[in-house]
Amino acid sequence: MRLAGGLGRLTYCQNIHPAESWAEARAALLGPTRAVKAALSPDAPFTVGLRLSAQAVRDLAAPPAQAALIRLLAEEGYEAATVNGFPYGPFHGAPVKQAVYRPDWRDPARLDYTCALAALMARIAPQGETATLSTVPGGFAADCAGDEAAVADGLLQAAAHCARLAQETGATVALAVEPEPRCLMQTTAGAIDFFARWLFDARAVRRMADLAGLSTTAAAAALPRHLGLCFDVCHAAVEFEDIPASLAALRAAGVPAHKMQLSAALRVARADAQARAALSAFAEPVYLHQVTARRGDGALLRFDDLPGALAAAEGATPGSPDGAEWRVHFHVPVFTDVAGPFSTTQDALAAALAIHRAQPVTPHLEVETYTWGVLPEALRGGPVEAAVTREMRWVLARLAP
Repeated sequence: MRLAGGLGRLTYCQNIHPAESWAEARAALLGPTRAVKAALSPDAPFTVGLRLSAQAVRDLAAPPAQAALIRLLAEEGYEAATVNGFPYGPFHGAPVKQAVYRPDWRDPARLDYTCALAALMARIAPQGETATLSTVPGGFAADCAGDEAAVADGLLQAAAHCARLAQETGATVALAVEPEPRCLMQTTAGAIDFFARWLFDARAVRRMADLAGLSTTAAAAALPRHLGLCFDVCHAAVEFEDIPASLAALRAAGVPAHKMQLSAALRVARADAQARAALSAFAEPVYLHQVTARRGDGALLRFDDLPGALAAAEGATPGSPDGAEWRVHFHVPVFTDVAGPFSTTQDALAAALAIHRAQPVTPHLEVETYTWGVLPEALRGGPVEAAVTREMRWVLARLAP
């Protein structure tokens, strides 16, 4: 949806629908997405936030398949302005956990997938607008810490590909790296530092110039045009970030927020035995649910997954998170204020939207509650299309003048 007042576009991410092949992604566009459009934008174009796996991109490689996609978008009144290129393979129905970050940005498979996705977006996105492509924040830290140079070079090669696409087609595609807890870029501050040291420094400019066939001046201008952040409000809140301060820091550092994902996390004010027992319902086997715990002295304790945090809290060790405030990377509906004995980080999301309303942060806003299939029944809010419609309306209400 195009928003009034220069606030960009609002959509929801298609990664909430189980779809690995293009046929499955097409079925989602013709099913629940059609229902959401009918509810929110029946007489005007509706922005779709695509999610296309590596298999779906291969399915769409041939020109006739791409032409069919373009026809579908036109016939349904959709505008494909953004795509989620984070999950490479299956994303529903089987354990994903750390595998969602693989292949990471050291692996040529990640580069090939992203470049193919960028080329597709250059063809199907609305003319005259920048298409955005969110992607892995380097990789899972345990996998690729120490390989920053290789990660950076993969991202620079993808940015150069986007620069060449712009020269060849006139279409601009921007990569949006999405910081996430326990990843190589896990906080906004960490991402700013990574960009300063590895992606926007003089060496990176020279590398971009060589890869894209540009002058160093043109390469320096092209880098932020084709490479920036996807600011996921849930991820920032899990890291106890001050949302206004993080967004101000991005502006000051010159790192563009090409995209913002709108989601909320679980929050437990004090992790006691009762709260931990209730949290066990969220310790499901499909997704990674990173936990950050803040003790009374302000120290942060981080855990790769919720079961590990729960186990650590059972023991009375100095490193136990028992009694601390917990933020859990489990996406819950943005309209949910209280979830049983918990609250959520909805206030962080409301703060981000207030900032965007006053001074637009990004051209693309994307609701991304992908956990409908693993949420406890009481939190689902009905059929997925009805729940997503409710989420979108919640966001629209907070962006209204």
